[in-house]
Amino acid sequence: MVTPMIILLILSSPLALAFFYAKFRNVPVDINKYASWGLGLAFIFFFIGHIVKTDGMVEMLPPWVPFKVTLIYLTGAIELLVGIALFIPKLQTIAAKFGILIFVLFFPANIYAALNSVGLGGHQWGAIYLLIRAPLQIILIAWAYFLCVKEHNKKINKD
Repeated sequence: MVTPMIILLILSSPLALAFFYAKFRNVPVDINKYASWGLGLAFIFFFIGHIVKTDGMVEMLPPWVPFKVTLIYLTGAIELLVGIALFIPKLQTIAAKFGILIFVLFFPANIYAALNSVGLGGHQWGAIYLLIRAPLQIILIAWAYFLCVKEHNKKINKD
């Protein structure tokens, strides 16, 4: 169950480092920027998974899905594009919205994999894995919405 912890570490590291830097330099933190960077790194991590763990990803798809390998590569490419867009200030908000959409649309594959104990990253544990995966999805969606999409005072000074 290392993968969810890696995802959370990747997601939160840029923002945590920015807060740490701001505390010692007494400068404001652009929460949206660094939260978007963390989400971007997470999406790039997801893309890498699609490339290096293609077979495990293919197993996560129901038998009726056609062109499984192509679909895995295509969805990985979409995740890469979203990940890159999250580093571009003008695209961050729309990329985060697409990220939320991806989390929602891809989740049924995680449900299928867990209920059928197939795939990788813990899905072999069966339905119990959803007790970890579902909260992780909620965290990712909440991160994207509250820190990357929702309008708020984007810069705070941590004194």
